[in-house]
Amino acid sequence: MSDLKSQFEAAVANSKNLSERPDNATLLKFYGLYKQATAGDVTDKKPGFSDMVGRAKWDAWNGLKGTATDAAQQQYIDLIESLR
Repeated sequence: MSDLKSQFEAAVANSKNLSERPDNATLLKFYGLYKQATAGDVTDKKPGFSDMVGRAKWDAWNGLKGTATDAAQQQYIDLIESLR
């Protein structure tokens, strides 16, 4: 397992142990980075207008379109470290 991948997995585990809950914008950033790092570019259709949470998540993920897996993993790690 690569060093970056193990650091990413540790950061994902650490995200559940933050001292306080991040604000919604930060949570959406976590979501988008995680999805980009684990699944790549979004391929699903944008959720309907009535699904506001789904649309916000989709927008957060779609905003990272084209970001390489390694870059998304590193950004996720850096974000977690900034909140610890």
